[in-house]
Amino acid sequence: MTNISLQELATDPAGLIDRVEAGERVLVVREGRAVAELRPITQPRSTSRPYGLAAGAFRVPDDFDSPLPYCILQDF
Repeated sequence: MTNISLQELATDPAGLIDRVEAGERVLVVREGRAVAELRPITQPRSTSRPYGLAAGAFRVPDDFDSPLPYCILQDF
């Protein structure tokens, strides 16, 4: 992780964003104290997960969509 001052941030913000976009994490420091962290945003998956990926991993009970008992509904 790289530390930069506010002055460095103001001098070349586009260059800094390029570095962050390339995967670098940057800590912005004011008077020796960290005030912000710039880090890349994780991108969503480029491929979708296959249908039925968790097939057989669990069983939905027969009464899954039945109304909840009154004693539980009171808690809401």
